Amino acid sequence: MSDNARRDADVTQAYDAADLNRAIQAYKFFYSTVSGAAIIKGNEQIGVVPNEVFATLDCGPEQLVYTANSDTPYGPILLDLAIGPLVIDLPPGPLIVCAMDINQRWVADMGVPGPDAGKGGKHLLVPPGYRGELPRDGYYVHQASSNRQIVGVRSLPVNGDVAGAKARLTTIKVYPLKPDTPWKEPRWIDATGKQQDTTPASFETNEMFWRVLDDTIQKEPPYEGYRAEYGNLSALGIQKGKPFAPDKRMAGILQKAATEANAQMRIQSFFDRRPDRQVWPDRQWEWASLRFEDGDFNAGEYLDLEAREKWFYQAIGASPAMFRRDANAGSLYWLGLRDANGALLDGGKNYRLTVPLPVPGKLFWSVTVYDLETRSQIQTAQNKAALRSLFELANLSGDSVELFFGPESSAHAGKPWIQTLPGRGWFTYFRIYGPQAAAFDGTWKPGDIDVAM
Repeated sequence: MSDNARRDADVTQAYDAADLNRAIQAYKFFYSTVSGAAIIKGNEQIGVVPNEVFATLDCGPEQLVYTANSDTPYGPILLDLAIGPLVIDLPPGPLIVCAMDINQRWVADMGVPGPDAGKGGKHLLVPPGYRGELPRDGYYVHQASSNRQIVGVRSLPVNGDVAGAKARLTTIKVYPLKPDTPWKEPRWIDATGKQQDTTPASFETNEMFWRVLDDTIQKEPPYEGYRAEYGNLSALGIQKGKPFAPDKRMAGILQKAATEANAQMRIQSFFDRRPDRQVWPDRQWEWASLRFEDGDFNAGEYLDLEAREKWFYQAIGASPAMFRRDANAGSLYWLGLRDANGALLDGGKNYRLTVPLPVPGKLFWSVTVYDLETRSQIQTAQNKAALRSLFELANLSGDSVELFFGPESSAHAGKPWIQTLPGRGWFTYFRIYGPQAAAFDGTWKPGDIDVAM
């Protein structure tokens, strides 16, 4: 090979390596954005229409939603602030509400974990770049960084009253701040039992990932805080106002980046090595989220990208109330991936989890099983993925309760049991709502998940 040919080959290799590196970093950073777009598409699948149709939903295994649960009814609300500021008028009551933009950047906590503390109030969502006059009094004002907003509402079923909890969702009012804005009062539908996929799992390792990202970039105003990341996208051919048309070389690089970046995020999520992942030194339980300073993974003087990537690969949404580790937090999540010996949980084996009673939570607690591939509630013939203190585990007595997991019910007849699938891995979230001090100071902790003989 001549010197010129060798030089040209080296240059080509260097350019390919640089673009691949950019693409891997862009994939991981904008995974939450693509996932946010998938949430909107998945809710539209069940009949939710931004600003027009909202839903009530008993979330079950038929809904593919990253680490969602069936502890409470959901109220998915999609909003489009392109028409101007919108008011979410909450009634008093046990509602847990989180608003986020399409990038899954936290916008506001409302209801019980929010500034109204469950007493009701008017929350004003302001679109990016809005320059009109805003009210000073009578509203909780929240600045959004995208026009499309994903508002997740959860209604606590007091004394197990699910029907009452769902009815409470429909008392939420949404309307424009300016009365002359064209608007028709939204209607509510019940989407319980409908098939739904709100995840990018079906296209996260192919070209469609980048096309969904480009579509989102084109539709939304740019967010100032993402300028550097937009620079990476521009070098890859994704830029607002320009068509996305990768040539054969770039298409190959983007495909390779999607495969490699996705594998990296999977390892970060389920084979994490960070010392701060572990809740207790004598247990296998991990923190579902590694950072808890705010809802956007800010850690002092830097953004904790590693924690952000881990979270959004296996979950959706983020808020300060979700991440705080103290008795004033709205909820507490622990991640269970391994048995007492450190082996990954196997859907073909039987397991037992011993939970000391009472569990230190003012509201309720639950254990939910997720498929390792879909990161959604496990889908089995049992059509059930959770054991909940409000329902299956109500009226417990004694010093502890044993929960069982495995492929066949015969091994656990008459006992609290969740079916798993042979040949598939699984993991669980242990959730406490209204956690109390003992959940944080180590005076109370669940056992490890043990192989049951």
